[in-house]
Amino acid sequence: MLNITAARKGKKQPLELNMAPLIDMVFILLIFFIVTTSFVKETGIKINRPTASTAIAKTRSSIMIGITSDNRIFMNSREIDFRAVRGNVERALAENPEGEVVIVADMDSSTRAVITAMDACKLAGADNVSIAASHPSTAE
Repeated sequence: MLNITAARKGKKQPLELNMAPLIDMVFILLIFFIVTTSFVKETGIKINRPTASTAIAKTRSSIMIGITSDNRIFMNSREIDFRAVRGNVERALAENPEGEVVIVADMDSSTRAVITAMDACKLAGADNVSIAASHPSTAE
């Protein structure tokens, strides 16, 4: 605010910069970016993926299911039983109806384990179930 008495006497008043609106804008932008960011949920385990020259990167939000070389199954960083796959996928699809199911199976896992997981996902109502692979140019 301008001090009229100080202005009449020729004294310069120090200029004040109000930082509150600037801080408010920074917080609004931060909240906007947090809300609009999609988070990828990984399986929580290290898996040796097979390679495929036709592998395509998925851009949409996915429900990840991991199968280890000894046929243990993981979802959201915790081990689950094969009988619980259907219930977990149903719950994940209720939270994200447009989510795709991606089975990340180790190349040494059995075909029976992968087919059982795929079947449970289909029974849970997942329309799009795919198996993860690495592109040869990005394989370790």
